[in-house]
Amino acid sequence: MPREGKAKVLTENEFKRLLKIVLSGKNAKRNTALLYFSFGLGLRAKEMSLLKINHVLNESNDSLFEEINLTGNMTKGDKQRHIYLTNPKVQKVLLDYIEERKENKKISFNYSSPLFLSQKGGKFSPNSLQQLFSQLYKQAGIIGASSHSGRRSFATKLIERGVDIKAVSRLMGHASISMTAQYVEDNPVRLKRIAEELVF
Repeated sequence: MPREGKAKVLTENEFKRLLKIVLSGKNAKRNTALLYFSFGLGLRAKEMSLLKINHVLNESNDSLFEEINLTGNMTKGDKQRHIYLTNPKVQKVLLDYIEERKENKKISFNYSSPLFLSQKGGKFSPNSLQQLFSQLYKQAGIIGASSHSGRRSFATKLIERGVDIKAVSRLMGHASISMTAQYVEDNPVRLKRIAEELVF
């Protein structure tokens, strides 16, 4: 598995291929939600494994929170971090998965239970979640990817779309901008476009 921070950044076509594999496989709704939490929110495997339903769903009115508070014990470096659950695609796949959880008569729906359940119905460990991502990438024929690929892709795509690195650093939960810069993969097409626009 590639060292953290050096995992493959997926192209749009590779992500579509991965998503197609996930949608046609077992636990499609859960795995789709996991993909979007990785690629759409930039979460680490540890963070996803520790999420509970009540982190994302308001028990009083059954609506999604717009902001997820990750406490220090959930993150790398014990640093509190806020995740913004405002992307419509992420919201949709998450609600689809939660609805499936509610309809599952074998497992009672409990707001304090883990958000993502393993095949056996228990919580994922960070390691078992990393292994699941590796299996999905293998099935999609994507080499060099790991559970950290979504996080790297998240940072790279935001920078490519012109989001300032300070905002990306905040979304990633990094202590410094220099750490975020290590996550961003240089895209030759983007670099050529920047060079074309260079003026003195």
